[in-house]
Amino acid sequence: MTTRRRSPRTEAAVHYRIAVENPHSHLLAVTLTVDRPAEGQRFALPVWIPGSYLVREFSQHLQGLSARQGGQAVALRQLDKHRWQADSAANQPLELRYQVYAFDASVRTAFLDATRGFFNATSTCLRAIGFEDQAHALTLERGAAPDDWQAASGLGALRADDAGFGDYLAADYDELADCPFTLGRFFSAEFVAGGVPHRFVLTGAGGWVDTERLIEDTRRICDAQIAFWHGDGAPPFERYVFMLHASGDGYGGLEHRNSTALICQRNDLPRTGAQDRALKASDGYTTLLGLISHEYFHTWNVKRLRPREFARYGYDGENYTELLWFFEGFTSYYDDLFLRRAGLIDDATYLQLVAKNINQVNQTPGRLLQSVAQASFDAWVKYYRIGENTPNATVSYYTKGALVALCLDLTLRDEGRGSLDELMRELWRRCEGGPMRESDVRAALRRVGGRSYDGELAAWVHGTDDLPAERLLKALGAKPQHDAAPLAQRLGLRVSEAGGALTIKTVLRGGAAEAAGFAAGDEWLGVEFAPARRGAPAEAWRVHRLDEVDALRGSRVKLTALVSRDRQLLRLALSWPAEQQALRLGVDDAQRLGSWLSA
Repeated sequence: MTTRRRSPRTEAAVHYRIAVENPHSHLLAVTLTVDRPAEGQRFALPVWIPGSYLVREFSQHLQGLSARQGGQAVALRQLDKHRWQADSAANQPLELRYQVYAFDASVRTAFLDATRGFFNATSTCLRAIGFEDQAHALTLERGAAPDDWQAASGLGALRADDAGFGDYLAADYDELADCPFTLGRFFSAEFVAGGVPHRFVLTGAGGWVDTERLIEDTRRICDAQIAFWHGDGAPPFERYVFMLHASGDGYGGLEHRNSTALICQRNDLPRTGAQDRALKASDGYTTLLGLISHEYFHTWNVKRLRPREFARYGYDGENYTELLWFFEGFTSYYDDLFLRRAGLIDDATYLQLVAKNINQVNQTPGRLLQSVAQASFDAWVKYYRIGENTPNATVSYYTKGALVALCLDLTLRDEGRGSLDELMRELWRRCEGGPMRESDVRAALRRVGGRSYDGELAAWVHGTDDLPAERLLKALGAKPQHDAAPLAQRLGLRVSEAGGALTIKTVLRGGAAEAAGFAAGDEWLGVEFAPARRGAPAEAWRVHRLDEVDALRGSRVKLTALVSRDRQLLRLALSWPAEQQALRLGVDDAQRLGSWLSA
């Protein structure tokens, strides 16, 4: 649909033309034109995408780069892994052409096949160095895409047809980088939240999806969050686009200033029919709604309120901050809480999710080794580079950050001086919806709570002691209970039981499995038990699941594990551990916590 009649070439210093070149080869064709380049103009492709803190080397997928100026070929010299310099004259239009191999089915890069397409500018659009602050135009061409494909983006359209192909304009490279595009045959619906139009685009799903429910539930989340931040006021964007792709086994999301890219499993989508109307905490649809809530909350808490270090992104390398515990962790605290406040889950379900988060943190040995502030800083080399030792060496700034938020919220409420809700709105006012430092958090806490909370932040954020979540829940009226911990946790293991093979993924620090000598990658084949009595034969059994081991041992606490490691068969003496406990919060607790859950 045409929105404004202007020529992008007359308004933009940099222009991109992106076309579907070959879906079967997964190639996007890109033409980049700089109208008035510098002499020796330089170009660079980002090495990471904001919101996903890992250097991903997007330039590995760029190919066939060439340049022309005045009808003649221009030499290009590669300066390093992601930068090039053209042997160009000044102030004469310079054109670069290249292809991008697009076959990463995540929300972070680019993907193209015969069923759909998706791309972020960070992995597709070379930056013209020196022009980043000027307007950037993008023309999206159908190319070899099927005739019935559509396109959607949060980027403002200048001249686009009803299918979404045409001209778009960004104020600068940062805006272009923050507006992904989705292509394909998709379901699309619109709704209004906070007086602002929202669009929901769904690819990869069938006609069995209860889209009416999905849209209504999303609208309720949006209304609740806009009211949280602005009361009856308007949100800081003129339109918003949800881009959700349903896949066989994917999951994830990435926030943007007025849109989000999401991936869910198809089985997580609501199905038509009354039998799907009752939700439980374990339902995939609840997880999907939590993801939608999380990424939408980022519209305020990370895209506008953001670390001072991110006031301007540097695309050429890591951007470090110790504040991801706040921006990801506090967002993780509010994502499920808004499902409760929007009436999409009940009190008991929400408290189950709180207990799950507490248990996840308490069952991570790395929490005693690394503070959540350090985990934030180390995201580039630890959190996004997950290995077999990750749980032993670090703690998630998502889960522990959410626990910090919970503890601060309960402390403020217990002292009767305020709440975390007031803290978030105070930070929005104090920082004018822009960059902030930890000192702003400290000042806002003092203003809301009437005292210094530096001691709590030192212990909970910069220390490694366990957080007092259970004590604070009790102070607010809850009565936490404890159940037996899952079997894998009791043994100090994380395992895979796929395909009938019991494979060790992680050996947790200080557990019974570590003491026995298990290692990541071992396949646990069987168990042996000593003779029950003199003269009786020894027992040996093949196992495929952990619960089989527990069932076979009965009351015995000594056994020998038969494992395969690098094609060698090993016998490991395992002492069965004592019972461990996991937190449970029941519905009775919810009846005492109504003001917190429904605020």
